[in-house]
Amino acid sequence: MLRRTLLTAAAILALGTTGALAQAGGKPMKITLNFLAAAPNAGFMMAKQMGLYEKAGINLTIEEGKGSGTTAQMVATGQTDIGFADAPAAMQLRTKGAPVKIVAPVLQTNGFAIIALEDSGIASPKDLVGKKLAVQPGTAQTTLLDAILASNGIDKGKVDVINIDPGAFVGALLEKKVDAILGGADFHSVQIRERGFKVRDIFYRDVGVPTVGLSIIARDDKIKADAELYKKFIEASLQGWDAARKNPDAAADAVVAQFPSVKKAQVLAQFDVVNKLLCAPSATSLGKVPEKNWSVSFDLLTQYLGLPKDKPISDYYTTELLPASAPACS
Repeated sequence: MLRRTLLTAAAILALGTTGALAQAGGKPMKITLNFLAAAPNAGFMMAKQMGLYEKAGINLTIEEGKGSGTTAQMVATGQTDIGFADAPAAMQLRTKGAPVKIVAPVLQTNGFAIIALEDSGIASPKDLVGKKLAVQPGTAQTTLLDAILASNGIDKGKVDVINIDPGAFVGALLEKKVDAILGGADFHSVQIRERGFKVRDIFYRDVGVPTVGLSIIARDDKIKADAELYKKFIEASLQGWDAARKNPDAAADAVVAQFPSVKKAQVLAQFDVVNKLLCAPSATSLGKVPEKNWSVSFDLLTQYLGLPKDKPISDYYTTELLPASAPACS
């Protein structure tokens, strides 16, 4: 009798646990974003709002990040299941022995740009000759300046490069203390437009520096342990991104619903840039960067960011987890 009672209790407990998991939406997973919630990572919030993760058997927690480098380190140390980080940050960490791999580039090219006011007369990198260009030391945009100049046949000595503190960066351009800045089109340009100024963005990707941008990353061992789970996560995420790019207003609502401190208007403004980065030129589907872009990224990173050449570019990423029917770029 006691045995039967214990078995019954165990069965009820098991059913209760199963029900709780089902109610929670499936297997727990956590993604750490590149930075604060915004348009560049809105596709994940959209997918969650649409119930795509729950449908895939995943109970997803989304947490904001503190920069791509920090997010990549959290993935490497197992503090999060998935990261959303700039591809170069993940690649540099892997060179130091971290088991971090890029599994799905979401922003297939970076959002870096030479930013100038529309009335500045600057429409191409060559227009920087004889002009004052403000940069922030230590940023990827600044580090890749040499690549921009080399790709466009510009003598660096003919450009007046000025280091400016982040707090005065945008102000220096608006006050015309400098002629252009190197920044993020989805961040600095949005700030400038919000103040009523007309801006011209000269994207790095359009002038010879199309490095791969924000990507989904994960640990090698976690991928190996449950590849199907990661495949489901990626498929749901890309569906969320497809929906977000087609309906930015709904995506902005999804971001605000999950992160109430975010301003919807700013998210919508950022989508004007983000939607240009989701597919690289000649890309056929979301999440899959053309091979030539990987090769160019590798060449640029080894030459200008110190990435070693002892491993091939294919060591840093995999396409094996991408869905066969990923949303088309067109």
